[in-house]
Amino acid sequence: MSDRCLNLAITCFPTFGGSGMVATEIGLALADRGHRVHFIARDLPVRLHGMTRKVIFHEVTESDYPALAHSGTYPLALASKMIEVASYESLDILHVHYAVPHATAAWMAREVLGERAPRIVTTLHGTDTTLVGIDPTYLPITRFSVLRSDAVTTPSVSLQRATWDGFGLSPETLPIEVIPNFVDTQRYAPLRDRTHLRPLFPHALEDTPVLVHVSNFRPVKRIDDVVSIFARVHRERPCRLIMIGDGPERSPAERRVRELGLEAHVAFLGKQESFVELLAASDVFLLPSEQESFGLAALEAMSCGVPVVASDIGGIPEQVKHGAWGLLAPVGDVEAMARHVLSLVEEPERWGHFSRAARQQVLERFQLGPAIDRYEAIYRRLTSSPSSPRAPWPPRP
Repeated sequence: MSDRCLNLAITCFPTFGGSGMVATEIGLALADRGHRVHFIARDLPVRLHGMTRKVIFHEVTESDYPALAHSGTYPLALASKMIEVASYESLDILHVHYAVPHATAAWMAREVLGERAPRIVTTLHGTDTTLVGIDPTYLPITRFSVLRSDAVTTPSVSLQRATWDGFGLSPETLPIEVIPNFVDTQRYAPLRDRTHLRPLFPHALEDTPVLVHVSNFRPVKRIDDVVSIFARVHRERPCRLIMIGDGPERSPAERRVRELGLEAHVAFLGKQESFVELLAASDVFLLPSEQESFGLAALEAMSCGVPVVASDIGGIPEQVKHGAWGLLAPVGDVEAMARHVLSLVEEPERWGHFSRAARQQVLERFQLGPAIDRYEAIYRRLTSSPSSPRAPWPPRP
């Protein structure tokens, strides 16, 4: 197999969501290995801000022609930019993260480029197949786009199975490779410097437990449950809560915190490009989501040695083993999650065991290097073999 440097483009959402974070880290790691990496997106991905490594950014701009103002032109503009970059840069690979609209745009670009088209790798991240993808409005085009990819990956076995079930397909009609997400273990390390918490909670005692939640504050994250868990724990053991991120559920959560009279004990910080020091200084990470294909923020917490209390749902049990380095409960069971938190913050020896075990799991199973090896192997397999026949349409179950 050739070890030549590849020329590839990555398309992802540029916001704070996990899919964009993972896609950006993949691109940066590939650039560090000597590959020529392009990012094609609506805006500069968050984790590229301030980067000096050799990656090339191509902005997708939409027409301001009045007749197109409300027609959702982004997929067309994205496909056109993919065609442009692939033509001038002789791309080997288009690696798109999220099925709609990214895999759809990649398919359109390939139809135009014909034999000059790069191979398409689609990484599914969750709601693109389990929520948006199976919506009857989008199901036909989502399934078509994924089936037309040359390779498909997911970060968890749970999402792999959910994709097959949601699309009515089988492993034979849609092979999917599971490549778990990863974390930079040098950056996310268990350095418990509590001084980083003082500006947030100047009157808290040194031994006051600190709970933390990081997300996009959408309904699926069950932000109200985060507040409920904290309120129940606080009644038994005074503690603090850090809320990192923003989204539609932030304002209702802030309102509820004020109604409970807990505003002095909760810090809403909004979106933060860097929060690792706060994460590492915290005691328990809360993730009571009703759906998670993987849970990247929980993995970052584990890498910092912070035990996770989460819902027993989706891909979370694949990284958080209940009773070993984290604690799980059914979705919506805030009482059980509160008891789990108390069992950790009131038993220092148990907390220490969970903390060390969480960090060790990340070191053994979720490092950057092995994940990039697997993505790179997919690229090389595709570029070293002739184009395979496309999956039949309509697809067979």
